[in-house]
Amino acid sequence: MSGVAPDEREVLRAEVRERARRFAQEELAPHASAWDRAGAFPRDVVRRLGQLGFLAGPLPREHGGSGWDNETFAGVYEELGRADSSVRGFLTVHAGLVGQCLHDHGSEAQRRAWLPRLASGEWIGAYALTEEGAGSDVSAIATTARREGDAWVLDGSKTWITNGGIAELLLVFARSGAPGAPAKDALTCLVVLPPAAGFSARPLDVQPLGHRASNHARLAFAGLRVPDAQRLGPVGGGHAIAMSALGHGRLGVAAGAVGLARGCLDAVLAHARERRQFGQRVGDFQMVQADIADMSAETEAAAALVREAARAADRRDPQVGRLTSTAKLFATEAAQRAADKAVLLLGQRGYGDGWPVERHYRDIQGLRIYEGTNHIHRLIIARALLGKP
Repeated sequence: MSGVAPDEREVLRAEVRERARRFAQEELAPHASAWDRAGAFPRDVVRRLGQLGFLAGPLPREHGGSGWDNETFAGVYEELGRADSSVRGFLTVHAGLVGQCLHDHGSEAQRRAWLPRLASGEWIGAYALTEEGAGSDVSAIATTARREGDAWVLDGSKTWITNGGIAELLLVFARSGAPGAPAKDALTCLVVLPPAAGFSARPLDVQPLGHRASNHARLAFAGLRVPDAQRLGPVGGGHAIAMSALGHGRLGVAAGAVGLARGCLDAVLAHARERRQFGQRVGDFQMVQADIADMSAETEAAAALVREAARAADRRDPQVGRLTSTAKLFATEAAQRAADKAVLLLGQRGYGDGWPVERHYRDIQGLRIYEGTNHIHRLIIARALLGKP
């Protein structure tokens, strides 16, 4: 939001957050449990996200975006995460891993061709990096991209690709260098536009623990030809592109975790005020108050870390990677503790299928795993602090 006065920026930030809060509480929360059970949410939700300006919040207006800064958009992620992690997860992939990545690394022609369609919801985007043998270890990617004239031939497979089965645009990372070459020099990013000969997507062979309303798919590429005009960035530049995209995604995960923690605290406070045991409110017991205080303090600390990481991204701080990893690590672990406390305090209402707290408890596990497991983020933080030997 360059060129916007600080006071106006704060007013806009508050307005966007309130818009997201109303949408989440009025249009997502009442249906989240049903969508979780059904294993999908309606395509109309995507169109509403587009109408509200959320699908491309951080992108420039000339490409169909809303022109918001990262701090403003983090508020959207938080409010959606408070109500439904599946929808928030969709948005993080679509807007962060795909939309912001295309803007950062695409040519002007690519931006104008693809970003407006993603911004409106006409197209859905997916980020195809993970494989059976390559998760945190991107160097283990086995999918190959072989150059043939003015095209690339893709062969291989991907798994656990969010939005993969419903996407009209996929960023696919494949090995284009010689066998044994380091990943930072060997990967190339190609844009695949389904349907296409040689491409197939099918559901996972397992039931996910959480984020059940999200679309997760296994993708296969069998001699799929991709024009070189659909290459994103330079040949061999895929590793750097993947890592920069993950930076956007990690901020969305961290902010979503803050929202999930707030959702747990909301449920605990309502229960503690309304539920009576032994002649008094549950909230009047000191042990319950101690848990509420811990949940609140950790949630506010996580929110502050997310805010600082978003501001670092906006000012292009060289420490943004460490700060984003710190926010992702702390926020997801704090949300895990909040969900655990909420299930225990709510009892049957926390343990039963269909209650928001039970869904939050399942959903938070995924936030601790994807966009880099929390073990990986501990390594990122420590190595950034230690420096190279």
